[in-house]
Amino acid sequence: MKTREVLAEATARLAAISETPRLDAELLMAHALDIEREALLLGGLDEAVPATFEPLLQRRLAHEPIAYLTGRRGFWTIELEVGPGVLVPRPDSETLIQAAVARFGAAGPRTILDLGTGPGTLLLAALDQWPEARGLGVDASAEALAYARRNGAGRKAEFRLGNWGEGIGERFELILCNPPYVEASADLPADVARYEPTAALYAGADGLDAYRSLAPQFARLLAPGGIVCLEIGAGQQEAVSALMAAEGFTIESRKDLSGIVRCLILYR
Repeated sequence: MKTREVLAEATARLAAISETPRLDAELLMAHALDIEREALLLGGLDEAVPATFEPLLQRRLAHEPIAYLTGRRGFWTIELEVGPGVLVPRPDSETLIQAAVARFGAAGPRTILDLGTGPGTLLLAALDQWPEARGLGVDASAEALAYARRNGAGRKAEFRLGNWGEGIGERFELILCNPPYVEASADLPADVARYEPTAALYAGADGLDAYRSLAPQFARLLAPGGIVCLEIGAGQQEAVSALMAAEGFTIESRKDLSGIVRCLILYR
């Protein structure tokens, strides 16, 4: 069978577990063929199907994230190496970069801090936007930082093992942060719950534990005239805003493409 027939069959099989079955099938096939998805669609639909495709499909049918299977994930203007042990970058988080661009424009900030950097997602997207800036990414996971350092090769990025902003004496013009914010009892999709690191997802009974730790640290780490771009979960705007207001911050918000308030912008 040619790739076009197998793609149709795989799409039907994936429909039971994925909201994007055709896209999933195409990404897996392109990965198996070691070509870009665009090349598959433009000239690879009559290729012979590689033996590696079916094992990839079986893993996806067991809910393993596509990004783990291909080892790559696009975010903003960059592509990141990802895999087990790191949170998969999501389009919702691009709202933080959009908010930063709206504030700083083409000139950009000079210094950037990314707390809970994972594979370097937010920091490296910001440095691609403003290549003259200097950035620091911090994470409590050595496994995640190994990905971040590979992704950040050649950029003005330092990555450090740490607990949020503890031990950092410098102040930064832009602070980016996508902390864990899922309630401990939340029922997450199998792709997430079974595979992505729990430490990057859950934040106590009400999902606010990380914000309670971060609020006083933001106040200490933010340079005069700077902003914090902080990701929040759906429905958390009021509770998180109260925590940040108690530290003296003025707060604005920005919605993601689904119309959900996803980013709080903090400044003084």
